[in-house]
This record gives sequence, structure tokens and C-alpha cells, in this order.
Amino acid sequence: MNNFRIEHDFLGEKEISNQWYYGVQTARAMENFLITGIPISNEPLFIKAFAYVKKAAALANQECGVLESRLTEAIVHACDRLIMGEFTNQFPTDMIQGGAGTSVNMNANEVIANIGLEYLGHQKGQYEYLHPNNHVNFSQSTNDAYPTAFRLALYWKIEAYVQALEALASSFARKGNEFKNILKMGRTQLQDAVPMSLGQEFEGFAVTLREDVERMRDAQNAIRESNMGATAIGTGINAPEGYAAICTRYLSQLTGLEIVRSANLLEATSDTGAFVQVSGALKRSAIKLSKICNDLRLLSSGPRAGLHEINLPALQPGSSIMPGKVNPVIPEVVNQTAFYVIGADVTISFAAEAGQLQLNVMEPVIAFSLFTSLGYMTNACYTLQTKCVEGITANEVECKRMVMNSIALVTALNPLLGYETTASIAKEALETGKSVYHIVVEERHLITQEKWDELYSFENLIRPRFINS
Repeated sequence: MNNFRIEHDFLGEKEISNQWYYGVQTARAMENFLITGIPISNEPLFIKAFAYVKKAAALANQECGVLESRLTEAIVHACDRLIMGEFTNQFPTDMIQGGAGTSVNMNANEVIANIGLEYLGHQKGQYEYLHPNNHVNFSQSTNDAYPTAFRLALYWKIEAYVQALEALASSFARKGNEFKNILKMGRTQLQDAVPMSLGQEFEGFAVTLREDVERMRDAQNAIRESNMGATAIGTGINAPEGYAAICTRYLSQLTGLEIVRSANLLEATSDTGAFVQVSGALKRSAIKLSKICNDLRLLSSGPRAGLHEINLPALQPGSSIMPGKVNPVIPEVVNQTAFYVIGADVTISFAAEAGQLQLNVMEPVIAFSLFTSLGYMTNACYTLQTKCVEGITANEVECKRMVMNSIALVTALNPLLGYETTASIAKEALETGKSVYHIVVEERHLITQEKWDELYSFENLIRPRFINS
């Protein structure tokens, strides 16, 4: 038996090793697109999504009476094996490529055809019995199959990210409850502001992340739309009557998702607005998460010459020259992940704008950018949760000391003493180093000890009441 087979396309013939289920067009793509070195096989959800698309298309073609049941059976068999995670290594094409994803679509068509051929009792490459274009790609174009598979995979990637974001938010919320009775100084513009609890600060982190869960859910819903049946540009050429609706129905049944057929297939084939929306929501969450990491690094700074209000878990030595130094490496790596996502959003914006007329050929780089960004952010959330947030401890004594030594305590005296008087108290405290308490109660006798205790009780500092008498 030969170790290779001869396959051809309209450009000519190529030898293909019989160990591979892909064919001539995939081989050409491997030669042409040496860009990232990251193959489609790195995104198994994308392969799974293509299998669902091809399976739905085959079933719809059969229902429309244009594909024989035996061929449908072979295609479905092949797709089911891809859905189960088999043959992932048969998808070597680069994530970024020209041709609007044609090479990826043909990679899927060729692999499915050759798995199907073996199921039917034939050899790989005997396409007269089951053809990548004539049968697997029947009633389709790359221009509807690729974006539909992209959307399905994207939906699942978003789901994984949302779960990671929710888990991280829950960890912050638990820390908020743990730290609810720890008094600390709030700050604006890196200057002392007014007191709060450390628990309130961490609860705020949880709330802001949960807001982004909702925004990601909104974006996720926007990509449930499919343009299957559009074929080349949206006119539905070469697809039988009723195919688009039937194919969409099968997609919903097979995936368990509420897939909606695009109202205008021509518009949908060239539109990438939903991807821009997903990227925008992801960038928003990356920016907010990065800001939280900045706060964690500031709050843990020191330990002797910084804020030192919290302790992050010590994971590794922080310096090759400074003994004993421990760095906030987990917030730092999440910061860097966020920077990548922000840059990828710029790429997606340019790619979405760069489409012309009836097709946007830049979808491969949009897919690459969103897949990597979502994957990296999912990993970042779990890393931050398990290696940082869950191990944070508070320096309660240091937090309270900074509050009681802060000149910003005078703010609570405004309703009682007026702005001019409290400003003079702050000035004296700053110039002399005296405490606000010493000046107000012991020197100037502006309020009683009882009133001081009322104003500066823990409860009133973190949930202040209006007291003006």
C-alpha cells in the first residue's frame, strides 16, 4: 500500500501522506500561511463548531431532498467524531490567513470527507464517492460556514470566560465579608480621603466584575445569529428552497443554543458588528480588572515603606539581587494580559472596518484575536482568584493606625464646625504633626469626647450619618 496519495485541485496535483485526513487545499494553506505558528488545532472549540455546522448542513440538505441518506450518514458520522474531540491534529492551518477563512473551511471539508470515506468502506482521497466540495460543502460557502462556526465557538469561549469572571467576583465578595470590620482610609488621587472598611473596598471589586458579567452576556446574545444559507454573498445561490431556515433549526437542536437566522442574509454576510461588540465588552472587563490589580499592588506595597494594608500570597523570590524581596507577580501578569486584550481590540476594530462590499475577508484575524483574548483572560481570572485573592490577608492594626493619624478625619467635622474651622484644624495638624483629635478635643475643646466618639465610631465611619449638632 502506498504511503501517500495524489490529490488535485484546479491548480494542479500534490502528494498527501496517507496518515493525514486533510487534503490538497489544506496542504497549500500550510505552505502559504506561515504567520503565527498557531494552528486551528489549538482551538478545539472552533473545530467542534465547524463539525456542528457541517452536520446541520448535511441534515438540512437531506431534508431538502438534495443529499442522499447514505452520504448524509457518512458526513454525520465524521462530524460526530470531530464533536467528540477526535482528529484535532488534522487541522494544521494557521489561525491567521488570507482568503476569508476558505482554507479552514476546506480543512474541515477534507477531513470530514476522508473520515466519511473510511466509514463508507473507501480509501482517503476517493472523492468520487464523497467529495469535500460537492457533498460536505453542499449548499454552503466559506462565507456562511466560517462565520457561523466562529460564532458558535465564540459563544462557548465567552461562556468559559463568564464563569471565570463570576468565580473571581465571588472570591472578592468572600474577602469583602471577611474584611467587613476592618477600618481603613479611603483615598482619592492617592491622597487621604475619608474612612471606609476594607470589606467595602473588596465588595466594590466584586460588584464591578459582576457588572461585566452582564455586559459579556449581552455580547454573547448578539452572536447567536447565523447566516447559514447565505452562501457566497447572501443571495443564497446554490442552496435549495427552505434550506436556510432548516439548517438554522438543526443548528439549534444540535448545539442546544437558540440560534437565530439573520433577518437579512446579504447584510449579515458582510457585517462584523457583533464581533466588535464582544471585543468592546471584553476590553471593558480587561481594563476594569487591570485597575483592580493596580489597587491590589498599591494596597500591598511595602512592606515597610508602602501602604501595607494587605498581604498578597508570597509565591516566589522577587529579585536576583535584593534578598527577601517578594513581588506582586500575579496582579502584574493580569495587568499584562489586559494590555494584550486592549491591543487586540484595536486589531479587531481595524479588521472590522477593513471589509469591502459584500464580505469582510479579515475575519481570521478577528477570530484569532478574540479566541486568544478570551482564552488568556479566562486563565488570568482563575490565576488571580486561586493564586492571589483567596490568600489575601489584612493588616488590621496598620489600617486603623493610618485612619486615626490621618488629617482627613476633619471632613466629618464640616457639618458641625464649618469648612473654615476644619481647614484651620487640618493646617495646624499638618504643620505641627499633632493629631486631629488632640487639636479638636483636648486643645480647642470644639466638641466633647462623647460627640467625638459618636462621629468616629466604626459604624459611623463606614456608613456615615449626617450629624450637625
